Amino acid sequence: MNICVYGAASNQIAPIFLEQTEQLGEALAGRGHTLVFGAGGNGVMGAVARGAAKAGGEIVGIVPNFFPDGVLSPACTDIRRTETMRERKQMMEDVSDAFIMAPGGVGTLDEFFEILTLRQLDRHQKPIAIFNVDGVFDGLLQALSRLHEEKFIGNTGITAFSAFSDVEELLTYLEENA
Repeated sequence: MNICVYGAASNQIAPIFLEQTEQLGEALAGRGHTLVFGAGGNGVMGAVARGAAKAGGEIVGIVPNFFPDGVLSPACTDIRRTETMRERKQMMEDVSDAFIMAPGGVGTLDEFFEILTLRQLDRHQKPIAIFNVDGVFDGLLQALSRLHEEKFIGNTGITAFSAFSDVEELLTYLEENA
């Protein structure tokens, strides 16, 4: 299965996020899955790729042409280039069978909400998981729950994803729902 992981490119984050996402990459590849990600060599993106490489996994990096080669992960076994960020997200969606939002910022949230919206609109049926390392997404999950309670988000939107702090449970969820 091709599993897309969205995550931060920043190296200024706490080590726990890098350690946990490196374990995610290693477990993902160890279970025979291919990592699809934004090709970055830093932050969560770099960590998940390092983990997948440790386990000998296939690593597909998708990157717009305007990103300099110096920021790309050397762990990529396949680099695919696009002209724009929008094309990048489309290619990531097209080649992936499942999605994980790992800790990240605005770009990560943008990717998550786009893929969630497309699922809600029945444009795909691919499973979506949130890797909630150290409770970093607790506030977001509470906000989404409240929006659901207030009827801003329908049942499809709230049940289209699940959140996990355990890597093995997360991967099992994706495997069982792909």
